[in-house]
Amino acid sequence: MTGKLKYYGPAILWALFILIICSLPMGGIDKSPRFFPGFDKLVHCGLFFVLATLYCFGSIRRFKTRGLRIEIAIKNTIVLISYGALIEVLQMYIFTWRTGDATDLFADTVGACMGIFAVLVTATALNHENS
Repeated sequence: MTGKLKYYGPAILWALFILIICSLPMGGIDKSPRFFPGFDKLVHCGLFFVLATLYCFGSIRRFKTRGLRIEIAIKNTIVLISYGALIEVLQMYIFTWRTGDATDLFADTVGACMGIFAVLVTATALNHENS
């Protein structure tokens, strides 16, 4: 098991960072005039975009491929959406100072799909250039 996880080190660290950020009490920061409405959703999307790219990079290294195969991309999508759902459930029942929200999960899903799509497009372009 440790042999499989060694490729996902950066993704695991980023996932822990997301968990810590999502477990902290925000106080009144979401009502601050410095932030626009929907800023929270943009942050969720960005965090999961980065997580998706790191996770896909780990998958490419683990399976020693030149790109991301579609079945790996689908598996990664399911794993990332499940992680987003887990965070929302934790916010709803464990981190009671935070609120679990379906729109946050939607933003997580959009960010994860954008990240996976970016890796697919980039890998395809690089492989096309090399051939």
